[in-house]
Amino acid sequence: MEINVINLGPMDNCTYLVTQGTDALLIDPAWDMNFLEHILTEKKLTLRGVLFTHGHFDHVKFAQNLLEKTGLKGYIEASDAELSGINPQFLHTYTGEQTFKIASFDVHIIPTPGHTAGGVCLQIGSALFTGDTLFPGACGRVDLPTSNPRAMRASLVKLAHLPEDTQIFAGHSYGGKCSSTIGYERIKNPFMRNALREEENV
Repeated sequence: MEINVINLGPMDNCTYLVTQGTDALLIDPAWDMNFLEHILTEKKLTLRGVLFTHGHFDHVKFAQNLLEKTGLKGYIEASDAELSGINPQFLHTYTGEQTFKIASFDVHIIPTPGHTAGGVCLQIGSALFTGDTLFPGACGRVDLPTSNPRAMRASLVKLAHLPEDTQIFAGHSYGGKCSSTIGYERIKNPFMRNALREEENV
């Protein structure tokens, strides 16, 4: 499996192109659908699925155009479907932890509310696409509509218990970095450390 990081838009957004052979997934495609289509054509890839970690505009902007053109439905947690602004006919909504088989990919959904009510992390193999739940050294904001600080703490604890070598790929490249490991974040990320400390003291 190969993972390509594509930085698009004015907010340091990371769109991920995940490939196996000629099969491709796009995670959080936003801002420039023409560029994404160009990459798919240039690499001779077939787009098999589109997935969103949450519904904020900067992670879905113009994605409906891509869904209309390809005939695919974007996977999004049901609580964030309305937030995305994407017409429901172009969405596949779901709730709860589960695994989707999309072409040659097994995509495991890990619900991680906190930044939004329907925020999820997407695990494909040993890669974890964390959206705005977990960044290298930080976590997503919890002062927005549908945010919940307690839910974020619980989500960070859940992620902290994943294997240490799990590679994370965040929704933004704040500070020029979008990737880390769960093991490193358990030691260095103050938000994850505080969440674990609170769990121990309960």
